[in-house]
Amino acid sequence: MAARSRARLLLIVTGSTLRAEELDRPLAYYLKQRIEERLAEQADPDDPPTVVRVVADFRWIHDDPLQKLPTISIGGPGVNALAHRWLEEVPVSLAVDDRYYLQMDPDLDEPRVSIWGMDNETTQIAVSVFLERFLSRFLDRCSAEPPRPEEAEESDEGD
Repeated sequence: MAARSRARLLLIVTGSTLRAEELDRPLAYYLKQRIEERLAEQADPDDPPTVVRVVADFRWIHDDPLQKLPTISIGGPGVNALAHRWLEEVPVSLAVDDRYYLQMDPDLDEPRVSIWGMDNETTQIAVSVFLERFLSRFLDRCSAEPPRPEEAEESDEGD
């Protein structure tokens, strides 16, 4: 149990709409699997492990301790309340033909990313581009974060 309390936590947030549950949540679990594979490849036994969790947008918005954790939002502002909140707050790092977007601070001062497209197909493309071009740098930034706060320990139980 001591090792678990020292873990870093990385969140993937999806919308709570029916469309988001049907299309974006499976995409979030795909992203989670790919992140876990990359983390396993880079694992250092001296570092605390990183735990990846998929949570709903309203859970993240209403749970203050979760808002302090590295977070990836999946799905557009029409189906994900977090993506809507971050629409004006998080800079656009990549926009392709007004079809899909990657929003993140280029310096990653805050480890948060919003990935979305105009539909599920373009959101899938955006996730692939994130995995290929930005994931390594994002995970490096996340590894600089301290292990999760104690109050987040209870917040993720059951998710």
